Amino acid sequence: MKNVLDPSQNRVVIIGGGPGGYEAALVAGQLGADVMLIERNRCGGSAVLTDVVPSKTLIATAELMGQIEVSGPLGIRLRGTEDGEPAAIERGAARADLDTINKRIKHLANAQATDIYDGLVAAGVKAIKGTARMSGRHTVHVVEEEGNEYELEADVVLICVGAHPRELPSAQPDGERILTWTQLYDLDELPEHLVVVGSGVTGAEFASAYHALGSKVTLVSSRDRVLPGEDKDAADVLEKAFRSRGMNVLSRSRAESVTRTDDGVLVTLDDGRKVNASHCLMAVGSIPNTKDLGLESAGVQLEDSGHVVVDGVSRTSRPGIYAAGDCTSVMPLASVAAMQGRIAMWHALGDAVAPLKLRNVASNIFTSPEIATVGFSQKDFEEDRKEIDCVTQPLSTNARAKMQEISDGFVKIFSRRGSGSILGGVVVGPKASELILPITLAVENRLTVDQLASSFTVYPSLSGSITEAARKLHHHAS
Repeated sequence: MKNVLDPSQNRVVIIGGGPGGYEAALVAGQLGADVMLIERNRCGGSAVLTDVVPSKTLIATAELMGQIEVSGPLGIRLRGTEDGEPAAIERGAARADLDTINKRIKHLANAQATDIYDGLVAAGVKAIKGTARMSGRHTVHVVEEEGNEYELEADVVLICVGAHPRELPSAQPDGERILTWTQLYDLDELPEHLVVVGSGVTGAEFASAYHALGSKVTLVSSRDRVLPGEDKDAADVLEKAFRSRGMNVLSRSRAESVTRTDDGVLVTLDDGRKVNASHCLMAVGSIPNTKDLGLESAGVQLEDSGHVVVDGVSRTSRPGIYAAGDCTSVMPLASVAAMQGRIAMWHALGDAVAPLKLRNVASNIFTSPEIATVGFSQKDFEEDRKEIDCVTQPLSTNARAKMQEISDGFVKIFSRRGSGSILGGVVVGPKASELILPITLAVENRLTVDQLASSFTVYPSLSGSITEAARKLHHHAS
């Protein structure tokens, strides 16, 4: 094998062009490697074409619709509505044109995919449209879209093939009425009544979005509450908001089957209840795309779930083979996949690198209200509460929130007792994805609550609640 510390003499083969793949390719190209990226669809992968970019574009429209629907108390009146009523803008006053929305989604996704491809070409990466699998420990078999087949000898291989929606035998998607999240963007009319099966992040986001767009939504949750893996206080706020807006949330309910009817779907629950609706979205998890890639024969260890086992620098069990993204069991976030890919190339090509630190990863759930988290969670501290201080600052007391008619949400900060160092935080509210940054910087740089509290914030601003929460922890800091 060629010397892996000399990138100018290395061939890097990347299987999969999602965030982990294309970010890794850019790093490898920057370090002078000979880089080939194989992607069966378009650069950007499912994150750009059917997942992150499309869903967040849909949610951006839903967010605006939601603001219109609750703008009556701010004195906003739409033509055709009566003046003088405190909530003159009622649900349904604005209408969502789903066909136009989905056309815009596909246009933006395609534009992003093109930009990524152009960036890769400019960086000297050879992007190949086709499929690939391991045919040896350092040999990749490629089948191009045109049918050309050949073997690539590689010094470094990166596996970043992503994942696909999990399907239930009793609820097979048909792309028309029974849908996965990748099929929603082919709808040309807003579902009259959408049943969302699954109350994890994906299910909660789409339930929130389609309800804001005007659909009747029933959310089926097999657990006691929505978002069972998230901060309990945050999940409680979201579920309360869902119910107060008229969403039907069925807790402790499991979908036994979903079948087509003459004009819609029939969802049968395991307790015998039945829900008739126009459409059903199945959001019951995902499965890594690692089947038939030849990974086992190449000596790459897989979990029982099919996920690739990796360490902190994205190495698999086989030297020279790395993995990144949703095909690993690391956090399924585009930002994490991208960092995994970069770290893999920095490590493989001998550049300075530090292992991935998941406790510094900020994540966001794009519901209404949004839920953003970073660092350790309250669940992490359940067995060590004497060492941790926690404060929750409701947004309802914030002046800017009152101006914007924001009543749902809070800022929560965790700090270590004695030193006052900030260990984590949660923000629930509009634009929580933006508001989490100060807490992320505090966690990343090990700032104390006093340091955060002494930072100036604009008045009035939602971010003022962050420093206010930090000030409430002052008496615990040394």
